[in-house]
Amino acid sequence: MRKKNRQQQRFLVSIAALLVLAALSYFATNDKIADGNPTKQVAQFFTDKEKAGKRHSNAFSDNQDTPNKGLADSVLTENVKQILGNQLKWNGAGAYILNHNKTDLNAKVASIPYAVNETKIIQGRMVPTVANALLAKSTRQYRSRREMTNKETYWRPAGWHQLHGLAGTYNHAVDRGHLLAYSLVGGLKDFDASTSNPKNIATQTAWSNQAGSDSSTGQNYYETMIRKALDSNKRVRYRVTLIYDTNNILASGRQLEAKSSDKSLEFNVFIPNVQPGLTFDYTTGKVQKN
Repeated sequence: MRKKNRQQQRFLVSIAALLVLAALSYFATNDKIADGNPTKQVAQFFTDKEKAGKRHSNAFSDNQDTPNKGLADSVLTENVKQILGNQLKWNGAGAYILNHNKTDLNAKVASIPYAVNETKIIQGRMVPTVANALLAKSTRQYRSRREMTNKETYWRPAGWHQLHGLAGTYNHAVDRGHLLAYSLVGGLKDFDASTSNPKNIATQTAWSNQAGSDSSTGQNYYETMIRKALDSNKRVRYRVTLIYDTNNILASGRQLEAKSSDKSLEFNVFIPNVQPGLTFDYTTGKVQKN
């Protein structure tokens, strides 16, 4: 009888744990709940911990969640390829190397750190196109946005259509994707690094934004390289260019270029705005599960 009671207790505990995880996931990813909501922030903290644990214990998950070449190639229309140029090489980890990883950026400039955004109008909405910056350790932000502000945002960038409850590492479709990341420019005075700055935020797939391993090279992977350079007191020129195909509201991807003043860091890559298991209509931004 005692053994049966213990089994029932374990079963009830397991059910309760699943319900708690489901509730945390709901609050963490529900776009109708403001980012500054304390409940959402707590839920995001714990679900982020859970995701980190899963990635650590399941090394092959990155490969399952990383776009293959066929999916990545789907955004390479003739117009996009003309913009990117002929020197385009698949890196085997979700992205492309441009011009042999070389850029024409000049990092040896006599200037104080800066960040500048450019925009244009597509379908009546302002969208970011290019972000240029000279970064230094002084522009680095080591504190999380949650520590620095409780500012809530309901603002949605152009082409925003969300899906939740997806399988895999990324349980949602899109993020408010920075061109210039908060961790890189959050220390720059008078620059709006918030998630509601229309000049610096665009709809970006969760994979493209968050992936950060050698086998899955999203924007976070390359931003980490820059963070390490800045932490070593290097100055870095950085440019992010959103590549739009004709009058599409959703960018096909992002070209990231960086060069440090001592030339120890340099890259020139294109990250396609795709995600396994999803199909996007780049004209409108609408997304559906495959």
